[in-house]
Amino acid sequence: MNRTYKNRISFKLTMASALMILISFILIYMVVKSTVLNNVDNNLENETNKHGDQIKIENGQIKFAHKGEWEEEEHNEINFNPIFIEIVDKEGKSMDKSPNLGTNNLNFKPGTTSESQGFNLTLNGQEIRQMQVELFTNNEFSGYLLLATSFEDSKLLLSNLSTILFILYPVVLLFLFLTLRRLASRSIQPIIDITQKAEIITKDNLNERLPSSKYKDEINSLSVSINHLLERLEKGVLREKQFTSDASHELRTPLAILKGNFEVLIRKPRPQEEYVEKIKDGIVIIDKLNAILDQLLTLARLQKSPSDGDEVDLNFLIKDLLASAREQNPTRGIQLEVRSNKNLYIKANEKSLAIIIENLIQNALKYSSEDQDIKLILEKGMEGVFLHIKDLGIGISEEELTKIHQPFFRGESHELGRINGAGLGLSIVKKLCDFYKIGLLTQSKKGEGSTFSLLFPPSLQQS
Repeated sequence: MNRTYKNRISFKLTMASALMILISFILIYMVVKSTVLNNVDNNLENETNKHGDQIKIENGQIKFAHKGEWEEEEHNEINFNPIFIEIVDKEGKSMDKSPNLGTNNLNFKPGTTSESQGFNLTLNGQEIRQMQVELFTNNEFSGYLLLATSFEDSKLLLSNLSTILFILYPVVLLFLFLTLRRLASRSIQPIIDITQKAEIITKDNLNERLPSSKYKDEINSLSVSINHLLERLEKGVLREKQFTSDASHELRTPLAILKGNFEVLIRKPRPQEEYVEKIKDGIVIIDKLNAILDQLLTLARLQKSPSDGDEVDLNFLIKDLLASAREQNPTRGIQLEVRSNKNLYIKANEKSLAIIIENLIQNALKYSSEDQDIKLILEKGMEGVFLHIKDLGIGISEEELTKIHQPFFRGESHELGRINGAGLGLSIVKKLCDFYKIGLLTQSKKGEGSTFSLLFPPSLQQS
């Protein structure tokens, strides 16, 4: 048998049902047998009550008072399952018996005195059901009354019943297996449909979706979960394709410029000053390529996961980053306002936190003019610790605000050729903030500047 999931389900259900049916058949047989025995015993008990008053003692012998009635037809026709009766004394010696016994005697069992419980014996090659009760004459125990009737009809009934159940059992099992197999096939059809659909889904057609069940069951939940997974995969693949395309473009452009400069230099001899100038331009381009590669590597590392958090002195870190920014931009005004009288400690990786703040500082410097100061405000509020980075630069439109955290997005300023950069800084900031559960809020108005606010919730604060 093909050990498919369908067949395994059918087999297991059939085995469980087979056990239940077997138990049911056994119970049926036992109930019928018990009912038959009780009916026979009740008949014998009725006969006991009927003939109990027809006993007499004559010359020390216990006898029937009306022996002639045993000559009647009902006691002589074997086909009518006659009642056999015998009287024995205390030791089991036969005193009298019904004529239908002939030369046979019933089986006396010493110590058996139940008036309602019979037992099976063999009489003249045939099975009988016998009952043995005590006899009392003049309130004195005098012997036993033995009563029996043929058990052949009841035996035949029980034999036929057992034969029927024995033959019926495998037939029921076969029917049950085929029925359960059909039901199992119908039950797992949605899984088969899901499997067939899933087999045709590749990276080139991730827009395909699995069929959902009309019932709100586990299979429908599976389809919904897989569809959500496919949706995430599709978005992820599209993001990766876009990222790859944008990265290639960003790298290709400076390389093309660098190649063009070198081609110009080798076409004909030129003054030394021109060579030096072109080499300096090449160095600038190479620096730009290195900056782009560094940011790409940072994003690649973030795809795995940033490092776990440490205890960071936020005051000290900001002052250190500002010192470096002032050294690199000596003509720019960079202010820090601390609205807290004690140092603020944050649970985050120091290097990652430095990348976040440094990128926001560089972004503020980049999108504001030389004569415009930028300002950092560090304060503690009810919701947590805030760090605001404010500039008075070109600002961001409402439409662009929704896109600024996308990799390689640089907006209108880049299109006008006023701002250089790869558009990766804010994307890195967003990914790191999401990982460390740092709130990132952006307020901006076109032509008036922007404010980037970092919110460190109480869960990130160290007491």
